[in-house]
Amino acid sequence: MDSTLAVQQFIQQAIRKDFSNIDEILLPPEGQDEGVWKYEHLRQFCMELNGLAVKLQPECNPETCTQMTATEQWIFLCAAHKTPKECPAIDYTRHTLDGAACLLNSNKYFPSRVSIKESSVAKLGSVCRRVYRIFSHAYFHHRPLFDEYENETALCRRFTTFVTKYNLMSKDNLIVPILDDQMDGTESQA
Repeated sequence: MDSTLAVQQFIQQAIRKDFSNIDEILLPPEGQDEGVWKYEHLRQFCMELNGLAVKLQPECNPETCTQMTATEQWIFLCAAHKTPKECPAIDYTRHTLDGAACLLNSNKYFPSRVSIKESSVAKLGSVCRRVYRIFSHAYFHHRPLFDEYENETALCRRFTTFVTKYNLMSKDNLIVPILDDQMDGTESQA
């Protein structure tokens, strides 16, 4: 696909067709450049994650969630500051999504949406790790909202399958038990 928005539209059409058919959504068209495919999916994940951020706002605020945490052993520092530091979870979420949008829309790193340099593709893993923390916080601290959003979008399941398929994150960092093999010990179909 060699027009600027073709890949984005292809992905969005697959999601609209059946958001729960993750294998189909993540299956690139024949001949599709893998770097562009990863890049466009990450852009889509960030756009959709804004919906989760909006859902979280009423109950995830600086008074109730003073730190960006998942489990007790995971406290995340916000990279949006000159020196990474602790931030309330909702601020961390906003900062992370803003930072991801700035990077993914950067003409310096991504001057084209048709072909992407390998050095720019290498930056996607770092974005994935930071973005995933939003899922983990929502799962461990706002489970009813997480479950509601996940039932409407399958976004965390799709994201986890995506980062696993393309080795964009270490499995040790995938702490939300969303895939079949994480939940019941059986082999995942993804």
